[in-house]
Amino acid sequence: MTGSEWFGSAPGGLNRYFTDLFGALSARPEIRVSAAAFGTAPVGGQSWGPTGGSTWRRARTAFRDEAAAAPGGAAVLDRHFALYGPPARPSRRRRLVVHFHGPWAAESRLAGSGALAAGAKYALERLRCWPADRFVVLSEHFRDLLVHDYGVRAEAVTVIAPGVDTARFRPTPRPEHDAPVVLCVRRLEHRMGIDVLLRAWPAVRAAHPEARLVLVGTGTAETALREQAGKLGASVTFAGRTTDTELTGWYARAAVTVVPSVALEGFGLIALESLSAGRAPVVTDCGGLPDSVRGLDSSLIVAAGDADALAARIAAALDGTVPDPDRCRAHAGTFSWSAAADRHIALYRELTG
Repeated sequence: MTGSEWFGSAPGGLNRYFTDLFGALSARPEIRVSAAAFGTAPVGGQSWGPTGGSTWRRARTAFRDEAAAAPGGAAVLDRHFALYGPPARPSRRRRLVVHFHGPWAAESRLAGSGALAAGAKYALERLRCWPADRFVVLSEHFRDLLVHDYGVRAEAVTVIAPGVDTARFRPTPRPEHDAPVVLCVRRLEHRMGIDVLLRAWPAVRAAHPEARLVLVGTGTAETALREQAGKLGASVTFAGRTTDTELTGWYARAAVTVVPSVALEGFGLIALESLSAGRAPVVTDCGGLPDSVRGLDSSLIVAAGDADALAARIAAALDGTVPDPDRCRAHAGTFSWSAAADRHIALYRELTG
């Protein structure tokens, strides 16, 4: 397996997924798995070095280090980020699996990159994906995107839902007499819809004057979002980057969580973490995000970009109109890393015969 960064060194859904999938596969005695990414590796993993430095230097380091990422005899190279990792040399003895976590070029455009930079990233994605024997995506939405935007054959794409670490994220009682906390754990990027949430917040406060909004994360849109939130007073808190321990503490204090994405959402692992912690997430109908809650309560899904609908659903959640912690936890249990590992092993066996 080759990734971008290990989750302990850099937050983010891709890094969390890569790190947790490696852990789930490493626990299975019927296969041998190695993995490399930047940052501090977990037990059994390998590192290409620190997360800092130029993108070019890191790409060159990962490209050259085939031995660390895919030791001799490895039957499958499973790549999780287009830019990093050794080349996939055509061979009947090694198959290439590409996990498509999102359109890197399109995400860059939404983050403000120019047309030339975005075009170069798209070309690199296509080049690195071209030899793949199979693609893995987290949702039907991203399968459609791969087929329509990247020209991948539909039969070459496998949908495998992610898992959630239910041992790490556990329900705990919310502190009595605390002001209700609405928790949003997101990278502070334009496509995450935080600006929509901030537009919705005055209506939530009108219904629940004591409510607090806590934003966990950092990103390129942070300055603009802080300026927008400055007009809302002390009811909005930017908590920045947090550890897993700190994050579980925020879940314990939350009455409800919200995932207000407006574009390019492959699944929304953070919604599963919230459910595992016993807190219902209000989500948007963006990409694969509704898949996380549709089987629990479809009323938790609101239209992406609709601040009024988002405010109304959050206010209703603070009134108590949400699944209770036991139902949330039970639903999270249907997304297990054990099941995800089973499906990956079956895929690897299918490809290697």
